[in-house]
Amino acid sequence: MSRRPDPADQVLAEACAAALWAEDKASRELGMALDRVAPGEAVLSMTVSEAMANGHGTAHGGYIFTLADSAFAYACNARNQRTVAQQCSITYLASPVAGDRLSAHAVERALVGRGGIYDVTVRDQTGRVVAEFRGHSRTVKGTLLGE
Repeated sequence: MSRRPDPADQVLAEACAAALWAEDKASRELGMALDRVAPGEAVLSMTVSEAMANGHGTAHGGYIFTLADSAFAYACNARNQRTVAQQCSITYLASPVAGDRLSAHAVERALVGRGGIYDVTVRDQTGRVVAEFRGHSRTVKGTLLGE
């Protein structure tokens, strides 16, 4: 991680991640793992299955996007304020195949008012960069842990 978070902020980030994970059927059903979370940062990983292959025999970009988007979600929801994606884009740089283990590392770049910008780097098990994702977040009403 880029910096050591305040212990209370770290506890809050972990509690928010646990609450989000409990309801995150999509990430769980795709076999993702929540590897690490901190205020404004998260790492999720997933193994590319045969069912995730496209017509070229490589990982379908939608699954790579979903992994990056999930990491983005955990990074921007780590402060107990419900936050959603406002806009996202991805650039694919390599073509993973079935059996590859992908890891998405999301990092907050800016947080101003209700909006944030997050960068997510997706790598395979060798460290090769597979994709770069940028997400713009927007806070909405409500909290993950209750009022």
